[in-house]
Amino acid sequence: MSTWLSSGVEPQEVARRAGHSVAVLFRVYAKCLDGGATTANARIEQALKNGS
Repeated sequence: MSTWLSSGVEPQEVARRAGHSVAVLFRVYAKCLDGGATTANARIEQALKNGS
C-alpha cells in the first residue's frame, strides 16, 4: 500500500482496496505521504494553468 500511495494512487482507492477506512490508512501510512507537498503544488499549479 505504501507503494501505491507514494506513486500517486488516491488514498480513497488504496483504502477501499485494502479494506480499510481512509482514517486508518492515514494513521498507519502517513509517513508514506511525507514530502508530497511538492508534488501536490505542481499538480495544483498545472490544473490552474489548464483552467481546471
